[in-house]
Amino acid sequence: MKAKISTKDLETWADFILNHSLGGINHDDVVMIKGEDITWPLMSVLQNKIFRAGALADVNIVAPDNDRGKVWGASITRNGTVEQIAKTPNWHKERYEAMTKYIEILGSENPAFYSGLPDERLKALMKADEPFKNIRMSKPWVLTLFPTQGFADMEGMKLGEYTDFIVKASTIDPKLLESVEEDLYQLLAKSKTVRMITENPKMNKKLELNMNIEGRFITKCTGKRNFPDGEVYTSPDANTVEGEVFIDLPVSYSGSTIRGVYLKFEKGVIVEYTAMQGYEALRRIIETDAGSKRIGEVAFGMNNGMDKVLKHPLFVEKVGGTAHIAIGNSYPNSYVEDPESEDSKQILQEFEEKGILNRSAQHVDVVIDFRAGGAGKAMFVDDVQLQIKDNLWCVPKDGECH
Repeated sequence: MKAKISTKDLETWADFILNHSLGGINHDDVVMIKGEDITWPLMSVLQNKIFRAGALADVNIVAPDNDRGKVWGASITRNGTVEQIAKTPNWHKERYEAMTKYIEILGSENPAFYSGLPDERLKALMKADEPFKNIRMSKPWVLTLFPTQGFADMEGMKLGEYTDFIVKASTIDPKLLESVEEDLYQLLAKSKTVRMITENPKMNKKLELNMNIEGRFITKCTGKRNFPDGEVYTSPDANTVEGEVFIDLPVSYSGSTIRGVYLKFEKGVIVEYTAMQGYEALRRIIETDAGSKRIGEVAFGMNNGMDKVLKHPLFVEKVGGTAHIAIGNSYPNSYVEDPESEDSKQILQEFEEKGILNRSAQHVDVVIDFRAGGAGKAMFVDDVQLQIKDNLWCVPKDGECH
């Protein structure tokens, strides 16, 4: 069964992606559109608009057993060897280097096709794909999600209900997020520390996690990289992450659901971890490489239009009144203004050597609910305790949110 989406909604969705997220299409562009065949209705509308603009659309349809179109799919990971996985074809790199802009359409026919892969070969796959991930992220890029029966099943929803939710969120003008995120953005930009208090129901005690964000660049997310969007994020000094945290909201990773995560950090490194559900998936994430035992992001969900909490990271991390940390890779743009300049590359290298910036093949967001009933109990930015009003983070003025 396939999602039913009107032509009008597909056109609106595609226009936001091309004109807002990617800043428009010009004659010199080569735009890669990547996704499974099941996402074709949106891919088709996008390519038509790209060709009409005088540019080239490189339609990259990936196999159903390939999680997010990595350099290889599940088949080689189950049936091949580490040596085979490392032999990435030259044309693959040339194709990625040739594109000027990148659109990835998430949406799987069956997420189970790429779940439960062998550890050693999964690590080899992540390592083999990392250079291509870096190429993608060095160019204008955007992720969006197309509703599928496989993803609806993962969320425990009927396809029609799921489709309506995704389409509604993906056809709202993202410019509305600019003003919503401004106060929090300004506070974070002048602050030094983030401190979050959570509660683990099993331990029956409050947990505290601290990190330093002094000198970091803060990013307001308004549909330029993720669509739909709604978060304010930065990357902390990875060395300074210290303490414990309980993460209550479920997140989907490679076909598995992870829920009820406990993490303990010492000197920036995860030294203990548990999960109420999906422990094996969590273990595979954390044990991928040295960087996957550290943190690469701290962020605040700022979209109060999402009235359902989905498991998919693209959506769960945006829910207003939530916060998330990312296990793994840091964002270079949180440390320097222009990551591609030669001076910045030198600075980033120094930060990496000192452990301030974290490098990893992983970047997995895990999300805490700070709304009523959630595991999150208090959030401090320096000495300011954030509040939640109308399911949105609010910076109090004169002790109150207005």
